[in-house]
Amino acid sequence: MNHIYPIFDTILQQQDKEALLQQKGKVIWMVGLSGSGKSTLARAAENTLHQEKKLTMLLDGDNLRTGVNNNLGFSEEERRENIRRAAEVAKLFANCGVVTICSLISPTESIRQMAKEIIGNDAYFEVYIDCPLEVCEQRDVKGLYAKARKGEIKEFTGISSPFEEPQHPDLRLKTGEKSIKECHQLLVDKILEITSLSV
Repeated sequence: MNHIYPIFDTILQQQDKEALLQQKGKVIWMVGLSGSGKSTLARAAENTLHQEKKLTMLLDGDNLRTGVNNNLGFSEEERRENIRRAAEVAKLFANCGVVTICSLISPTESIRQMAKEIIGNDAYFEVYIDCPLEVCEQRDVKGLYAKARKGEIKEFTGISSPFEEPQHPDLRLKTGEKSIKECHQLLVDKILEITSLSV
């Protein structure tokens, strides 16, 4: 096998890819109730980071469920599997130095802990989009809460399925009190800080 050169045998490490991209690979795990502003903030943050020359990937509950998780329902076991797969995918992106934004309800502490263990403490950054249930219901842009109240949607988080508030998020954004613009700026500033190679 003397035609194989040693360099071809070398597995590139995460830091090699981060050096190429000039950023740290991180998973920004955004949790909160439906209607709290997760997806809005995630999309806005991705756009701003792109303008800042950061390579990003946005993993949203909806786009994951049309692809890699399209065979899953909403039972407790299937929700857990949904998060497990999302965390494994996010870990792969982060290992390539990509800033990966995950917008997922992640309703229980045990589910969030599982995601953190898969991704790893160094890469996992939890953002709690903190918004009271009544405010989320008032927004109800998809009409989901109304359907859940009528019993048309079973096991809906916050109504017929529990949501455990994160006790120690890395960042808490109170979208019921602050404007989306303010929350967006706080989120982007923090992401730029933790993904800087100088940190």
